[in-house]
Amino acid sequence: MGGGGLKLSVKRLNDKLTKENLWIYILAELVKRPMYAYEVAKAVKQKYMIPAATVTTYVVLYKMKREGLIEKKEKSFPLSRPARKYYGITEKGLRALEEGKRLLRQTLDVLG
Repeated sequence: MGGGGLKLSVKRLNDKLTKENLWIYILAELVKRPMYAYEVAKAVKQKYMIPAATVTTYVVLYKMKREGLIEKKEKSFPLSRPARKYYGITEKGLRALEEGKRLLRQTLDVLG
């Protein structure tokens, strides 16, 4: 396999482990504290260097909410700002995060 094929293979692996599995990175951030959607998108881009479009993060958040991994809470502010919708991890989300991390560790162990 030439250098181009190697780069493509590694890029595909990176995409599968990052952009296609944003949920695990989002849960890893929400376990620390509730965040609003834009904060989540920003954290995923900066901390994990995942070049996912902000709208992609929003779509994943909505799906995670439907699946019960996260919950949405509204936080009101004084008259100067509108209420913000914050996302927090649920018990089910905590279990999914731990199971996902276990699976990743197990995969690394199998690969040696």
